[in-house]
Amino acid sequence: MAQKYHIGFDLGSSSVKVALVDATTGESILTLHEPKHEMSILSVQSDWAEQNPNDWWTYVCEATKRILNESKIEASKITAVGISYQMHGLVVVDSDGEPLKNAIIWCDSRAVEIGNKAFQDLSPERCTKTLLNSPANFTASKLKWVKDNEPELFAKIHKFMLPGDFIAFKLTDEISTTKNGLSEGIFWDYESDTIADWLLDYFGFDSELVPKLVENFSPQGYITNKASLETGLPEGIPVTYRAGDQPNNALSLNVFNDGEVAATGGTSGVIYAVTNNKNSKEPSRINHFAHVNYSIDNQSIGKLLCINGAGIMYRWLRNQSSAESYETMNRKASKVPIGSDGLVILPFGNGAERMLNNLNVGTQFCNINLNQHDKAHLFRAALEGIAFSFVYGMEILKNDNAKVKVIRAGNDNLFRSEIFAKTLATLIGYEIEIYNTTGAVGAARAAGLTDKNFDLFGDNITNNDHVMTYKPIENNTPYLEAYNKWKKELEKQIKN
Repeated sequence: MAQKYHIGFDLGSSSVKVALVDATTGESILTLHEPKHEMSILSVQSDWAEQNPNDWWTYVCEATKRILNESKIEASKITAVGISYQMHGLVVVDSDGEPLKNAIIWCDSRAVEIGNKAFQDLSPERCTKTLLNSPANFTASKLKWVKDNEPELFAKIHKFMLPGDFIAFKLTDEISTTKNGLSEGIFWDYESDTIADWLLDYFGFDSELVPKLVENFSPQGYITNKASLETGLPEGIPVTYRAGDQPNNALSLNVFNDGEVAATGGTSGVIYAVTNNKNSKEPSRINHFAHVNYSIDNQSIGKLLCINGAGIMYRWLRNQSSAESYETMNRKASKVPIGSDGLVILPFGNGAERMLNNLNVGTQFCNINLNQHDKAHLFRAALEGIAFSFVYGMEILKNDNAKVKVIRAGNDNLFRSEIFAKTLATLIGYEIEIYNTTGAVGAARAAGLTDKNFDLFGDNITNNDHVMTYKPIENNTPYLEAYNKWKKELEKQIKN
């Protein structure tokens, strides 16, 4: 049988990543990103963040041509495309499909008050029950901002799209979206399992602005001749998958079922727990999205909790201490006992923390003993503090009907630290499985999931990517004592 491949794109706010995988085994052939430097984010005003959607397309084209050239794989052997993308962004286009303005991306907070007002006007009870979220600063609220502040431009809008929808459009010339995408934009009514028309009415949006709906894991459109010429991909192959970056990260880690949790420990931290329970008391601290395998028969929801103060804390400490590497820091930290001899670090110094009800408690160094504590203590206390913040977040999730059976994480910054991973595993009481994968690889593999054989898909991930498993330490007493001291310091700050 002739060798076949799938290609996956992961549109981030810093770059476009692209991956080629073997269509049968899921083996990763090559991954790379464009541009080699970080994409710029335009901030015309404080708290604004924009990018040009056509720049994304340029980098998709450049990355595709480059990966075909460097892999030496014939383009004709690529049979399907998967797309992952930065969540919650807004792209608005005219009738020719041209962007009318820069995309308002995920970290732009201009629409916060619009979302908060909508939450109260529509009633917290209704939003929580039907949308599973506050409209908050998500895509719907951003579109309302355009309507209120740029009415002439708004009148020209043919369709709104999420970032991944725009890339799919450029590839296929079809404007479409998915249930997953509409749920992350807070346009989806989970009770009726349809677009929330009542939300459109409240914001004054015509239903014609909503792209047509396509099913995930199915042909959503086909590569046009124009897109083929611009990217080098074969004309006529299908785009069969798209999802926001966090649901896609969960897919990449084989997280599909009730009780499975995906964790990310980069600059910020994310805990994404899959559940079949739509009951929630937390429409703001926790976000709820239709998971990649959501359907009427399998109403799989991803409960997402974000921790801003995570890897950025450890990176800051490395920069300030002039440490050679994270490995050096981890090695020095391992010489310090559990609990860091009483030193406590609260790592919340990267803006307001949603899980703390949008409080900005800042980074706190507590109980420093100048006669005892040194750099190694700071390194350990930082790793423990970040792990404790994950545990704190996990407690919020579990109190909001999330089950935890297994945690799977990428082999990224924080999870390379044994101190961090073992502290987390021990306090939560569950194994943490570590996998060497990326969002682009996950999207490429998902392009082959049209048969929805999730068991085989998961087996391929285990065979290709499993690195190690951290098991909880049996004697958890010192860890519990250290966590309770940390939590006591945090609660002091919350009360102040």
